[in-house]
Parts: sequence; structure tokens; C-alpha cells
Amino acid sequence: MSTAVVERPAPGAVVEARRGRVVGLGVLVVVLAATGAVSLAVGARALSPAEVWHGLFAAPDPDQGLTGIRLIVRTVRLPRTVLAVVAGIALGVGGALIQGFTRNPVADTGLLGVNSGASFAVVTVIAVFGVTDPFRYVWFAFLGAAVAGVVVFGLSSIGRGAGNPLTLALAGQGVTVFLAAMTTAVALSDQKSLNALRFWNAGSPAGVGFDVIRPVAAFVAVGLLLALTTLPSLNLLDLGADVARGLGVNLALSRTVGIAAVTLLAGAATAACGPIAFLGLMVAHVARYLTGPDHRWLVPYAGLLGALVLLVCDIVGRLVVRPGELDAGVVVALLGAPFFAVLVWRGRIRSA
Repeated sequence: MSTAVVERPAPGAVVEARRGRVVGLGVLVVVLAATGAVSLAVGARALSPAEVWHGLFAAPDPDQGLTGIRLIVRTVRLPRTVLAVVAGIALGVGGALIQGFTRNPVADTGLLGVNSGASFAVVTVIAVFGVTDPFRYVWFAFLGAAVAGVVVFGLSSIGRGAGNPLTLALAGQGVTVFLAAMTTAVALSDQKSLNALRFWNAGSPAGVGFDVIRPVAAFVAVGLLLALTTLPSLNLLDLGADVARGLGVNLALSRTVGIAAVTLLAGAATAACGPIAFLGLMVAHVARYLTGPDHRWLVPYAGLLGALVLLVCDIVGRLVVRPGELDAGVVVALLGAPFFAVLVWRGRIRSA
């Protein structure tokens, strides 16, 4: 009777792999910072590095306040850049988490219905209450996203299929279709809601000030803290539900915390920017390719890649149709659709 010998990687190889991942994180941070600087300089009016520096750090005239370049940099481009980074991190981490907890390689944060919940809330408050200020309806958008996520998770937790990733996907799809139909019905009955939905649904970090970014960043920070607590159990869950349970993982608690984290991250990002499709799906796969299946590395990589991709797409959107702009959500979708097709194509080859 022969016994199989499991070869463990040499300690030197493990250290080298860890060093490579740390270097990769550092490179992503540097590239993200450089891209942020480019974002401050690019727009309908191009600014030089000296002008960007002046706009950021020069003291405003006490009599005239912010004028000229300072006004452009501090009230338009800086908030836009910061929100792209915050929302990109949230959607990237959320995409990696939802794929891990559902064990579904094509899962996205929209699976929980947060996009459709936010959209329905926005058109409803505009139609019923006449709210048009982003600072006011962003709260309703976040509330709609959170309620949709809770409903989807609640539906997937009852019955004989409770806790099954397929049940979660079916519940999410059902709630998404229902809310999309209700959103269309409300928007078509009110012109203001239709106009707001048309622009908000495109997805963009533009036009939002720090009064909105601050509370959104707070929700994202809470979501990131919850996400960090789930990473060890998520690694064990990759071995299978039975194995994870045998190793002491409380599956119900872990999934509840994970789904709460995804709802906070995706809900906050969607409330501020509008729905941005494919971002979480794309960067999670790229991060997995770079780091392997260890979520302790995969999730930080996905967050930084999400911020970088959203920021680059926002910059591209400002350049391709100058002096106009193409919303970042549209650019991400143009990039994400072929990426999704490649994933399906590769999956078919593997299954053949």
C-alpha cells in the first residue's frame, strides 16, 4: 500500500512569493498616486504640474476666496479623483468578496441587488419628494441599496436551499428584475425622475462634493473593516463548506458578515457614483491571477486595482470626446463587456 507524499513549498519560495506580493502592492500604490496626479491635470482645460500644485496648496485670497485654477482643482477635480479612488476600492473589494462567498467566478456586486435598489430609491424620492440635491438623494440611494441587499440575503437564507450560493444568485436576480421594472415604471411617469435616472445610471464620480464623499468614505471604511475579519474564513471556505465547517468556521456568521461588508461597500459606492458594471468582476480576476487564491492578498490587490481602473476610465472619458466627457461607467462597461466574454470563452475551453 503506497502513500502519497505531499510536497510543501520550500521556505525560501514562500518568502520570495510574499516579497513579490508586497512589492506588487507598493507598485500599485505608486501607480495609483501618479494616476491621481494625472487626474488633477486632465480635463476640458489641461493644467501643468505647477498649476496643479498651485491649485492644491496656494492660500486663497481672503477677499476673493477660491478663483481660477484653485476653484477648478479644489472643487471639481480633487473631489472627483478622491471619489473615484474610494468607490474603486469599494467595488474592487466587494467584487472579490462576493466571488469568494458565492464561489461563483462571474459574480459581481450587482448580484445582491444593490444597484437596482439604489436606482429605485433615487427615482422614487425625486418623483415623490422632488429631491434633486445629490447630498440628499445619496442617502436614499444608500438606503435603497442596503434594503435590497438585506432582502436578497434574507430570501436566500430561508427554505431548503438556505445558504446555497445558487439560491443567493437566484434571489438576487429576482429582486433585481423586480426593482428594475419598478424603477422604469416610476421614471416613465415622471420627467424629472427620468432625466435624473438617465444621467445617474451612467455612473460617474463627477459632480459630487466632499459633503457627499465624507459619509460615503465612512461607510466604505466600515465595510473594509468587516471585510478584513472575513478573510481567514474565506480562505477556508475555498476548501469546501464541509471542510471549513470541520475546521471550526461558523459559516452562517461568516457569510452574514461578508454579505454585510459587500452591501456597505457596493451600496456606498453606488449611492455616490451610480451603478458601475463589471468593475468588481474584472479586477477580482486580475487580482487572482497576480496573487493566487489567498484572499489575504487577493482582496487588497482587488481594491487597489479597482481604484486604478475606475480612475483611468474616468480620465479616458474626459479625453476621448473633448471638450465633452464620456461617463466613467460607460468606459468601464466598454472595457468590461469583452473581458466578460473572454471569461466565458476560457471557461468553455476548460470544460471541453
